[in-house]
Parts: sequence; C-alpha cells; structure tokens
Amino acid sequence: MNVLPKFVQNSAGACWLTENERENLMIRYRIREVIHEEQSAFQHVMILDSYDFGRMLVLDGVVQTTSMDGFIYNEMIAHVPLAFHPRPRCVLVIGGGDCGAAREVCKYPEVEQIDLVEIDERVVQVCKQHLPEVSGGLSDPRVRFLYRDGVEFVRDLEETYDVIIVDSSDPVGPAEQLFSFSFYQHVHRALKPDGLMVCQSQSPIFHADVMGQTYRNIGRLFPVTRMYTAVVPTYPGGLWSFTLGSKKYDQPVAGRVSGKDTKYVDEGIIHQCFHLPVFIKQAIGEG
Repeated sequence: MNVLPKFVQNSAGACWLTENERENLMIRYRIREVIHEEQSAFQHVMILDSYDFGRMLVLDGVVQTTSMDGFIYNEMIAHVPLAFHPRPRCVLVIGGGDCGAAREVCKYPEVEQIDLVEIDERVVQVCKQHLPEVSGGLSDPRVRFLYRDGVEFVRDLEETYDVIIVDSSDPVGPAEQLFSFSFYQHVHRALKPDGLMVCQSQSPIFHADVMGQTYRNIGRLFPVTRMYTAVVPTYPGGLWSFTLGSKKYDQPVAGRVSGKDTKYVDEGIIHQCFHLPVFIKQAIGEG
C-alpha cells in the first residue's frame, strides 16, 4: 500500500517533511521546495529540496538518499565488494534506482557489464533528471537498465556474475523478499565460483534483529561472511551496516580503490570499516 508523505507547516510558514520510523521515532526535514512529485505504478515518488541535506529522493514518504550524504552509502556498498574481487567483469545491482551504486561501479574500467535491475523505471528516470549529485545522469554504455523484479530476475540464473550488489530499501512490503534466505540462495547460485555479494543490512541501533538475521542467513551460504559499517547521517541512528558474502576472497586487494575519485572511501576506510563495536559483534553472534 502506497504511503503519502507527511508535510507540516508551522506558524512561521516553514514546510517540514516528517518521516515516521517504526511508530516510535519521527524525523523531520525542513523543505525548501518540491522539485518533482508523482504516483508511479509501484510507489509515491518525490524529489525534494531540503535546507540541510539538499535534494533528496523520497519513496512512499521515506527518505532514500540525499545529495549531501548519498555518496557515503553508495561508495561503501560498491567499492568494498569491488576491493575484494581482483578481476570483476560482470556486476549486478539489484535495486539502486537512484543510480548511485552503479555510478560507483562504473569507476572500474575492467568491469565490462553492469546490469541494474530496478522494478520502478520512474525512479531511475526521475533521479537521472532531478538528482544529478547522486545519479550523475548515468549514461555509461556498460550499464543495462532492466526494469524487472530483482527477486524474479535472479531466480533462474547460475554462475553469471562476479559481484552482486543488493541495494534494497527497508524490509517492508515487496522489499521484504530481498532479506529472505531463499533470495540469498538464488544470489549465491547466480554468482560465479569465485563471486561475492553485498547487501545493506540496516541499522545496528534500531534494526539489530534484521541485521543479525541477515548476517546469519548469508553466513549459512558463504564461507566468507563479513559485516562492516559506515555513518550515513540521513538514516535513522546514523550508523549503518552492510554484509558481504564471498565464495573465495577474504581480504581486500591492496590499491584497488586508489585513484577512483571517491569522496569517502580510501584504502584506510576499506580496512577500518570491518572493525566492529562490541555490541554489533554480540548482535551477530561474533562477540
């Protein structure tokens, strides 16, 4: 069921977007202007211009990425797995309609094909037009835009991709399947014998149960399972987790991210991000 965004205008005339986080936390953003708004076949889509975070993509009333800090999330979900694989040729991005993750993958000249599978074509089109700080107006000829359900797309694949990046939204509604064990089984089969995958695994503060379950599910399939974190101010709690599953490679390749025109990731970040706080280790059963 589509959810319309909640706007509040105070006595001074300022307009605020209110995001409801699990009925217990409300996050409010002061909005300068509504750049674009529409109801697609799948969800309510907006591009808003906010005062502190700049332009932002809002789907069903929930902020997905912003021009101010979107690069942190996209660099971390793309460059970390690509730092582990020494020879990636074919990469799949599931979700990621803002084009940010695929844009980062394009920084690797050895990658020959990038398939971006996004169920909602309008998200891609709107972000390419109105959110260039994140999408970069992505037009690299190596990128194939496939407007399909990601769960269905990987179901019948076998040993097709070197790296799979699961850039999903929160596990609510249709996206809930992207956190299921059966989906990870399909992802595992779709990877080549030395392939690896990564997914966002939610907030260690507010979604520790989802994070722990994701880590354990991926650990049942991959001999190498590693969790890492980054601070993304837009997301509830700031601290965000990612889970990497690899069939073979267990260490990043030295120098892989050098010269990649990044704003957040460098060699130091690649190694540091895997050093987890005690409470996260305990949550995933590694403490």
